[in-house]
Amino acid sequence: MTLYDIKPRFQACLRPLLTSLHRRNVTANQITLAALFVSLLTGLCLAYFSEPRIFILLPFILFLRMALNALDGMMAREYQQQSRLGALLNELGDVISDAALYLPLALLPGSNGALVVLMVLAAALTEFCGVLAQTLGQPRGYAGPMGKSDRALVVGTCGLLVTLWPALCSWLNVVWLVMLALLVLTVINRCRQALNAGGQ
Repeated sequence: MTLYDIKPRFQACLRPLLTSLHRRNVTANQITLAALFVSLLTGLCLAYFSEPRIFILLPFILFLRMALNALDGMMAREYQQQSRLGALLNELGDVISDAALYLPLALLPGSNGALVVLMVLAAALTEFCGVLAQTLGQPRGYAGPMGKSDRALVVGTCGLLVTLWPALCSWLNVVWLVMLALLVLTVINRCRQALNAGGQ
């Protein structure tokens, strides 16, 4: 069970905005690039200032990114805008955005930089394993327990908490360790899902 399971309800809430964007000739690829740009800009701000209070940006930006990611997929499917370029932008954008938003966590007081880097690499690996299922003729893998939306929820919550109570920074490494373990489990689950779906 992951946040991906409630995606249909989230998409239903976004449908009026989707219709409005389509009327303004906004394309799926433009939404994808907007999500990437916002993530990169936010990551630069977090890295430059690197103070706990600036990490209040994370919950808002991660929610915005999640909404944009949902919108680009809906736009592509419902208005026949699916393309190879769009698929590449979507997958690359997710990995780059994750790195941009999560690597600055290493600069928080007491945060272990090596753990954060490993977490970002493991997050990229989960996305790779999700796409790898398609090379086996299976649907893209979204198995949890630490998918993209789940990571956003955890990191966004951490950003909010350390802003309100900077002393909680001393607990961040515990969170990173738990996330890393769950990311490894996600990699295993996505690989297992791809193999089982193929009857291997």
